[in-house]
Formats: sequence, structure tokens, C-alpha cells
Amino acid sequence: MPQIDSDLLASIAKSARHAGVFASVEVDGGRVVCRAEGSGEPAFYRVGEDGGAWWAELVMRDRWLSESIEATLMHAGDSIEELLDEELADVGYDGPTPKVEHFRSDDMLFTFRTRIPSADAVTAARFLLAYEQCFRNLGDMEAGDDEG
Repeated sequence: MPQIDSDLLASIAKSARHAGVFASVEVDGGRVVCRAEGSGEPAFYRVGEDGGAWWAELVMRDRWLSESIEATLMHAGDSIEELLDEELADVGYDGPTPKVEHFRSDDMLFTFRTRIPSADAVTAARFLLAYEQCFRNLGDMEAGDDEG
């Protein structure tokens, strides 16, 4: 199993903290884990290696939160790939439109994930921040802001 570069993860985490859009940012288990700010239920953005590739992810245990994101996309008529591509362009990524996978993982997390084309800190941070921008307004990802 390859050694994860702790300096790479620290650099990605630093960029995430600097952006100021996450409730918390940690390096945990060989990946950067950022708690979504204001989400109706706990949700986490992550960047890390899996199966020899680097991935940006949004994960949650709550089925209804995942379904609320799907419903928003269905009603809006936009594809998640197009939305992500726009957000990636906003953060300076100039590459092909990425594919977004959506599934329930073996550890029972509802997962949206995209392969990051290169394992460098700048590209990985761009994907992480684009994921947050893309998903922030979908479904109940802002529902926690209304709680009092």
C-alpha cells in the first residue's frame, strides 16, 4: 500500500481552511475531511486516495439528504457534471468535464465522488473547493442555517 504524502494532505487542508467555507477541516486516515457548513444533516467533503486514484467526495449517512440533492438536480434539469464543471472553472481548473459517481459505499455512506486527474495539492484543493461550491445550494445542504 503506497504511503500517503502528509505534506500534500497538509497543503490541501491549509487551502481548505483558508477558504473559510467549511465548519471544520482535519487530516484523518490519509485524507482531508471537511465538515459541511450549515448542512441539514452531517455531511463531509473529502479528498484522498482510493484504489490508486485521488478523489474528491461528498459523503453523508443520511439517505434523505442525498435524495434531497438528487431531487433538486432533477427539478432544475441540470446535470451534476455541468454544475461541477462550472465551479471548477471558477476555481481555476482548465481540464475536461469530470464524471460524478453517486452510490452507497461499503461503509454505508451516500457518496458523490469525482476522480482528480493529478495528485498535486493545487488540483486537489481546487476539486475540493469546487465540490463545496457545487453542492452548497443543492437539496438540504443549507438547511442547518434555518435551525435555531
